[in-house]
Amino acid sequence: MRNIQRLREKMGVYFVVGTQDCGYSSEKTVQIVEAALRGGVGTLQLRDKGSKLTAREQYELGRQLQQLCRDHDTVFFVNDDVDLAIRLQADGVHVGQDDMALAEVRAKVGSEMYIGVSAGTVDEALAAQNGGVDCIGVGAMFATRSKADAGEPIGPAGLAEIRKAVGNDLPIVGIGGITLENAAEVLAAGADGVAIISAISQAESPEEASQALQRIVRSR
Repeated sequence: MRNIQRLREKMGVYFVVGTQDCGYSSEKTVQIVEAALRGGVGTLQLRDKGSKLTAREQYELGRQLQQLCRDHDTVFFVNDDVDLAIRLQADGVHVGQDDMALAEVRAKVGSEMYIGVSAGTVDEALAAQNGGVDCIGVGAMFATRSKADAGEPIGPAGLAEIRKAVGNDLPIVGIGGITLENAAEVLAAGADGVAIISAISQAESPEEASQALQRIVRSR
């Protein structure tokens, strides 16, 4: 049975990463993820976009990351690739507005896997909620170069509107341009957590960056 309360608790610091964020190196990706998990990342999403990996190499990377997540009691999501999520027995799969329909995703993954959806408007968020999604990634919060398809920033004010529309039961994570300096704004707007790409993957110490983000989440 999907445990939504556990998901909400684990989403405080939500690390989104792929080889494109780590010099197109699987080895470096694993090293950065391991450091981030030591620092307290509660949810990891494998988002390997524009990958130079073969399908087999991508699976092997996912398998290593899945094992690290199990070792650290971290929730593991796969972005977009429903079949890969199933093969890896991931905890969840995250899809965008232009990806597979929610009903089709649920039919494929079964009742145990979390489903997350990206939403940038109130209408998208309500449609996801009505479709039975387990969590939504709302953004972009701020301008970002890490996610080319992030769209125009809606800011914390846009997230606050979405929170008001969907109520308090649906877990929300803000994404897009979030840093140590602005994470508190996103949380104050009603997010359960902050989804981070470059603020961890490009940090001098991913472990320390994750620890600092955890402190911000806990102090809200």
